[in-house]
Amino acid sequence: MRRLQIKHLTRYQYERPVSLLPHKLLLRPREGHDIRIESAELIIEPAHQLVWQRDVCDNAVAAVSFLEPSDYLSINSQVLVQHYDDQPLNFLVADYAVNYPFLYDTDEYVELAPYLPVIFNQDLVVLTQWLQQFWLVGQVVETYLLLEWINKAIATGFNYQQREQPGVQSPANTLAMHSGSCRDFATLFIEACRVLGLAARFVSGYLYTPLLPQSQGATHAWAEVYLPGAGWKGFDPTTGQVVGNDHITVAVSRHPEAVPPVSGAFMSAVNALPQTPIMEVWVEVLELQV
Repeated sequence: MRRLQIKHLTRYQYERPVSLLPHKLLLRPREGHDIRIESAELIIEPAHQLVWQRDVCDNAVAAVSFLEPSDYLSINSQVLVQHYDDQPLNFLVADYAVNYPFLYDTDEYVELAPYLPVIFNQDLVVLTQWLQQFWLVGQVVETYLLLEWINKAIATGFNYQQREQPGVQSPANTLAMHSGSCRDFATLFIEACRVLGLAARFVSGYLYTPLLPQSQGATHAWAEVYLPGAGWKGFDPTTGQVVGNDHITVAVSRHPEAVPPVSGAFMSAVNALPQTPIMEVWVEVLELQV
């Protein structure tokens, strides 16, 4: 078991007081057999009302309504988790899905339907061509190996670049530039899986990287693929790893742009000059002694 402390501070500074519209925060890790929350604290300024909700994907959502104008917004999340997934390869795939291609069981297919259609339909031809290096029609290959090949090909064949712009690149752009952020690589992997008929979803969360200097953590994104008999298994095409106890899942979604950590808007006074807030984000992920 690994104990990980996550500190995530987001701060916006405005030139003049603004009216903060409702915000949605996705900062609380998803609990399960692999992750347990030992303690959690969420400190928000200015004055507000907070309601915890569960969205359609069962993510924990903090819905925040603000009570007064302000020239700043501060969101400070501190969470301590116990992470038990120290053997990420310890799973068995159902016999009928050990080799690809296979068809999902009828009952599972109904539940998985939202995670099967590609989102970037215009990239279908490009993605199909790219996937031919891993699998050709008529071939039979072990399902896990196929996913591992795609995962590692992105990690080793593309250049990682941090991007501050919101949203994700289309898979075609990522393939053309051979570069992208973790969100872009996750999106490419997900869309590749869906072209192959495999259910896949986007994951946002945190990555524990002990080689980073202290006080430098990372929000991160990766993918999960549904494998019959094993369930949703995480693949990180940025690192080329199968997801284990250095990944802390916060939110999952069918669409890669649906689960930012902080989302919301503000409204300036009538006739006021436009303003662009200054945003600061500070993330730290530390391992504590058991």
